[in-house]
Amino acid sequence: MEDEKIVDLFWARIESAVSETASKYGKYCYAIAYNILNDSSDADESVNDTYLDAWNCMPPHRPSILSTFLGKITRRISIDKWRKYHAKKRGEGEVPLVLDELQECLSDNNSVEQEVELKLLANVINSFVKELPEMEQKVFLCRYWYMDSIDAICTQFGFSKGKVKSMLFRTREKLRDVLVKEEF
Repeated sequence: MEDEKIVDLFWARIESAVSETASKYGKYCYAIAYNILNDSSDADESVNDTYLDAWNCMPPHRPSILSTFLGKITRRISIDKWRKYHAKKRGEGEVPLVLDELQECLSDNNSVEQEVELKLLANVINSFVKELPEMEQKVFLCRYWYMDSIDAICTQFGFSKGKVKSMLFRTREKLRDVLVKEEF
């Protein structure tokens, strides 16, 4: 079923919207959740919460790109769940590694926590990612948006571990330079 028709089902409050969404985007949402949580039952729960959140958001929101909308919801729910489970203790999986890798790009002061500055920061990062060469952009997003492991990225693109690690390192260095230039 086309995305527009699925969104129309949500707007009409027809319950088959959830089953159509699960059929088309269930594996996609599960992959995002599992990469963050590293636990199948927690990933399943996050995906189910994604469907509920989508149901509650439509209407009034009408997403133009359903896959991105669902991916964003799944990612937010999964990260929140991960934070809840790991509030006192760092867990296994890619989340701690990804967050550590990106930490070196951000300053240590707390001014970034202000909402206006966070929006500015998001705009700078989005612009940075859009300007990357296509392959760097894909690898960067796989690692820092989808939180894929280095091994998964190697398999997906046919690169060696060394190539992926050095590509990510160079891209983080470029990002850090942009953030320093923009005074973040």
